[in-house]
Amino acid sequence: MVKEYNPLVSICIPTYNGAKYIEEAIHSALNQTYSNIEIIISDDNSQDSTLEIFRRIMSNTQIPFYIYNHIPSGIGANWNNCVKKANGKFIKFLFQDDILFDNCIEMMITLALKGQNVGLVYCKRKILYDSTDLEHHKWIKDCGILHKSWIDFEVKSGIEKGRKYLKNYSLLNEPPNKIGEPPAVLLNKSCFEKVGYFDEELKQTLDFEYWYRVMKYYDIGFIDEELVAFRLHKDQATYVNNKNMTNEYSRLMNNLYRTIFWQLNLNRQWKLFKSQSKTGTIFRYLKRKLV
Repeated sequence: MVKEYNPLVSICIPTYNGAKYIEEAIHSALNQTYSNIEIIISDDNSQDSTLEIFRRIMSNTQIPFYIYNHIPSGIGANWNNCVKKANGKFIKFLFQDDILFDNCIEMMITLALKGQNVGLVYCKRKILYDSTDLEHHKWIKDCGILHKSWIDFEVKSGIEKGRKYLKNYSLLNEPPNKIGEPPAVLLNKSCFEKVGYFDEELKQTLDFEYWYRVMKYYDIGFIDEELVAFRLHKDQATYVNNKNMTNEYSRLMNNLYRTIFWQLNLNRQWKLFKSQSKTGTIFRYLKRKLV
C-alpha cells in the first residue's frame, strides 16, 4: 500500500459562544508545524463575538478556513457536522476552550502513518484549571493521567491493537474514558465510514463510546507527551452537561451490547449480558427471588 506522507488534516472546531477563549485556540491551530491543514468551524448560532473573531482571523491567513452555521441540536450533532464538512484524510478536533501545542499534529500524523491500520492516535494532555476550585482538583485526581488507569495493561508510546484495549477487564472501570477528550485525539476519517458518527443522543459519554467502536476495527496509537491543553471551567459544555445530566447509562450500555460485546473480556460480557438481554432480566429476577 502506497503511503500518503503529507495528508490533509482537518482541524475541526465546533463552537457556541466561545469568544472568551477562541482566539487563543485558533492561533494554536494556525501555528502548527505541520502545514497541510484546513480549519473547519461549525457554529451553533453563537450570540457573542465568536463569528466576528473568526472572520477577522480568516482574513489574515492563507490557510484554508471554512465557517459553517449549524442549527443547534446538541454537541454530538455539531461534532458530526464538523466531520461531514471536512475535506481531510485525518480529523483533529479542537474545542473552543483548548489549545494545540505547536508540534501536536506533526507528531500525531507521524505516528498515524507508521501503521497500516491506525484509526486513532491520542496523547497526554495538560490540564488548565482554577487552583482554588476543589471540584477541579478532584477531577484532575480522577481523570488527569488517563493512560495509567488501566489494570494489567501498560500503555506505552507506539501502536497497539485496538482489540487489546477492549479485551482488558478494566475497560469500563472509572474513569471509563481512558483515551481522553476529542482534542487529545487524531482520527483517520475512514473511521466514520466504517463505524459511523458520534451518537447524538449521548451527552457525556459520546466520545469514549466512539473510541470503543473504533478500537473494534483499528489499531490505536499513543504518544506519551502532552500535546494539547484541556481547559476546565464552569462555562464549558462538559461541565454544564454534567450538572444537568439525564441518565444516559441505559443507552450507553445498549450501544456497547450491540457493537463490541464479542470483543470484551468474558467477565464484562457476562455483566453486559445480564444488564441488557431478556435472559439477563429473568436471571436477575430469579436471583432476587432466591436470595
